Amino acid sequence: MRALLLIALAVLVGLALLLRWRRPAWYWMSFGVVLATLKVRLRYASVMDACDLTVPASRFRLTLARWFNWEVPRQRVPRLLWIRPTRTGLRLRVRMRPGQDAFDYSAAVDRLRHAFGVHQVTSREIKPGTVEISVTGYDVLKRVQMPARTDSTELHIPIALCEDGAVHYRDYRQVPHSVTLGAVGSGKSVTQRRVIKELAAQRVALVGIDCKNGVELAPLARRFSALADNADDAADLLEALVTRMEGIYETIRREQRISADTPDAEITADIWGLPEDLRPVPVVLTIDEIAELALFTTAKEKKRRERAVVALVRLAQLGRAAGIFVDIYGQRFGSELGDGITMLRAQLTGRMSHRVNDETSSKMAFGDVSPHAVFAATQIRNDRPGMAVVGYSNGEWTRIRSAYTSMREAVTACNRHAGLTPDLPELARFRPLVDLEPVEAPAVAEAA
Repeated sequence: MRALLLIALAVLVGLALLLRWRRPAWYWMSFGVVLATLKVRLRYASVMDACDLTVPASRFRLTLARWFNWEVPRQRVPRLLWIRPTRTGLRLRVRMRPGQDAFDYSAAVDRLRHAFGVHQVTSREIKPGTVEISVTGYDVLKRVQMPARTDSTELHIPIALCEDGAVHYRDYRQVPHSVTLGAVGSGKSVTQRRVIKELAAQRVALVGIDCKNGVELAPLARRFSALADNADDAADLLEALVTRMEGIYETIRREQRISADTPDAEITADIWGLPEDLRPVPVVLTIDEIAELALFTTAKEKKRRERAVVALVRLAQLGRAAGIFVDIYGQRFGSELGDGITMLRAQLTGRMSHRVNDETSSKMAFGDVSPHAVFAATQIRNDRPGMAVVGYSNGEWTRIRSAYTSMREAVTACNRHAGLTPDLPELARFRPLVDLEPVEAPAVAEAA
């Protein structure tokens, strides 16, 4: 009997080690979550004490101990409200002791990671006096597997996985414009294809500018309402978008009908408050490699560049209410690209940086967000394409990694949803000249 128990135990341990090596997600759901929960429960008080997250006993208890010659009270440990397992880790809700603040826990996350023996620990303040500690049991970003179900709605798309296992969404309604930086081979194109693949199935108009002769966006042209593959056409396309934006503002102003008897709910200053039959289709503008649009060598190219930058700045400043959203991709995005670039960057709320080769490039994205995000962007490994740092306007940041999307997958999605491509009269001359249905290659005749 004992021999059978030993054999069963050996098989169980072997199975756990095999899963941990080949299928870390399965290991976590079957073995890891139980072991981690027990470890946190049993070692919580000692870990909090070792990580300097305890406070001295109250003066009242110290006074009583001195009067009655009792043992000196021990340090008070923060109260653990609950532990909840997740698909990739644990979430701990902790009630702080008087005198503590959320920064104490943020500064101790690396010590907590080593003490609990987990891959990653992050913390954030939930409300005054309460913090939530997120524990990640394994390296989620090593092999990105997006959940089967995601909260995908209009202009709210899942594009990556965060380091704590949560899904990172691109929400155009909340963050209308963004910039994505990264060195060659860092995975910008993977992120770009993922965004376009998700948007292809929605009721939006895709507009692209790819001054590299269209090598990145031309294969996806069946789903694009307008596409420019050189700098001259790009300047004309941006000015045409400004014309469309001005026309939409005229429509909004005409439909406001502000009077004493107009219900407050019917007064709007953007397209989302217009009736369904009058609401223009949203437009997502994707610019691949901004430097090719901003650089110039001759006086003629300088005039073209000024037209393009002025139009782009106007779209970034005024386009949100008209349903025009801007996504910019590039290797660098600093003042060396010329006048107007700094003004344009100030309008881009979304900031994402893949691997960069120098700290200056990272500062272009996160210099006004967080110095820690600047450092994190320079620490991304070369063998992690698609991994990036995302910064938020409130100073917070996180690491993410986009799910790998091949060019074939993006092309298939665009071809499948080509019928959703809207016609924009203002951009009609920039509509790609492609067939609505893919043309099959003719069969090769066999040699006689």
